[in-house]
Amino acid sequence: MSSRPWHLYLRPYRLPDAPPALRLLLAALSGAILSLSFHGSFLSLYSWLCLALLLSSILGARPLVAFFCGFLHGLIFVLTCVPWIAEVLSVHGGMSGGAGWGVLLLIAAVWGASIGLFAWGVQRLWRFSLALALFGAPFLWISTEVLRAYLPEISFPWGLLGYPAAENPALLQLTTVTGIYGLSFLVAAFNSLLVWSDCGTSAEKTRRIGTLLTVVSVLLLVMWIGPRFVPKAEAHHLARVVQPNFPEKTEYEGDWYAQHQADLLDLTRLSLRPSPGAQQPDLLIWPEAPAPFSFQDPRFGPFISHLATEFHFPGIVGVIEWKPGTQYLNGGEHPVLFPYNSAAMLNENGQRVFSYDKIHLVPFGEYEPFPFIHQVVTSVSEEVGGFHKGKERAVGKFPNGNTFSVFICYEAIYPMEVRAFVERGAQLLVNISNDGWFGKSDAAEQHLRMARVRAAENRRWLVRDTNSGITASIDPYGLITRGLGRDMRDSADLPYDFRTDTTFYTRFNDWFAWMCVAISAILVALTFRKAN
Repeated sequence: MSSRPWHLYLRPYRLPDAPPALRLLLAALSGAILSLSFHGSFLSLYSWLCLALLLSSILGARPLVAFFCGFLHGLIFVLTCVPWIAEVLSVHGGMSGGAGWGVLLLIAAVWGASIGLFAWGVQRLWRFSLALALFGAPFLWISTEVLRAYLPEISFPWGLLGYPAAENPALLQLTTVTGIYGLSFLVAAFNSLLVWSDCGTSAEKTRRIGTLLTVVSVLLLVMWIGPRFVPKAEAHHLARVVQPNFPEKTEYEGDWYAQHQADLLDLTRLSLRPSPGAQQPDLLIWPEAPAPFSFQDPRFGPFISHLATEFHFPGIVGVIEWKPGTQYLNGGEHPVLFPYNSAAMLNENGQRVFSYDKIHLVPFGEYEPFPFIHQVVTSVSEEVGGFHKGKERAVGKFPNGNTFSVFICYEAIYPMEVRAFVERGAQLLVNISNDGWFGKSDAAEQHLRMARVRAAENRRWLVRDTNSGITASIDPYGLITRGLGRDMRDSADLPYDFRTDTTFYTRFNDWFAWMCVAISAILVALTFRKAN
């Protein structure tokens, strides 16, 4: 075998006889590299390079090898980016450690299959033209992200390619037009450009590298100077956000209220303590928390009502609602009470005037995603499921006439769903969450950074209150005011305000994403037509 420069092995598209094992290794490496943008310092640089490595492994490969290159990329990315899922299912879902890892592998396999389809599509386009493959790659990538966002029951649009780029305030503003998918497209297109610049004859490569350097210069200029032109929104209100930092438990034994009297007194003190500044908070928020807070409990209703009265302003709190329904058992209907993961608001007189039942529940944690696997799921855990889905994206109104909506925990990762609240008239967004299930992992930080994009997409203030951190306020341009860190009990006064304008994204939803899907379908269809 003739010797080759070592660097050519990182560019197998230039080696017609590159061994499949090398391609698979590079694809797996690209998945691991991408996950680095979601950990530690959350450096976005990795996302601008990793997809080029994946494309290098796909181009020139046989169809099956290309598919498994994409599959390995997705599999390794999930296992290195969100390993905390196994812990969440073990703690929150009551599964064994092995069962939790089994579900994580299932999620990773679904993710891997979606990237495998991307790789297969790129390979088909490459058979006709390298330029066509690199042109189509960003459209195909967005199609996989749309697939993961809209999959029935087990959708999981966590860690999309555009989120690391959203750390730059100037680039983040693109989401007001395209949603997060526009940033994913930008990053994917740059990765395609990297590969394209390394192809062609010597003369072509010189011109292409010149094009690449021009694009890099423009991007760096936008990322350096652009943030100076992003406005800083003024806030005229403060929200008192309380972070209880309750320990995570899946069930409550004995008399919880009697055992936690000191905790409730402490939370009352944190809710009512004087503000350190001249401006006083006019909204109280308690998060989703691992506590049996329910208005059907005769001890909770009077307690939270009295607290709202003492606060003299409206209060929002996460609760478990029990609502009547019927269940089919032994061939007949039986009346039962169904639990809902909910949020409620009480006015300054302590009266409940608003409620929202969480619509997008966590699969395997809050509900069983597929009835036909009921026996399998309950064989590993009796605690999986239980919650019922809400039906309406509620919009509430404060006494001053301004409107708001609350979305709960996991719903923050769904752009189209948060956007629906704003389309219905919400002038303020409130996100209550219990991120304590994530343990010591980077998931809480990942969650916050995805939530910030929801604020920017819709140009809305977003107040995010969590059980154990990270509690923060996000302005309509994505600037985060961190209020409370992790694993601490405290309260903070965070800025917020109301907006009535709507963005292009709010008005037209995922138009850009579906356009990419349509273009992808046309490109792949043309390869079949030409093949015939």
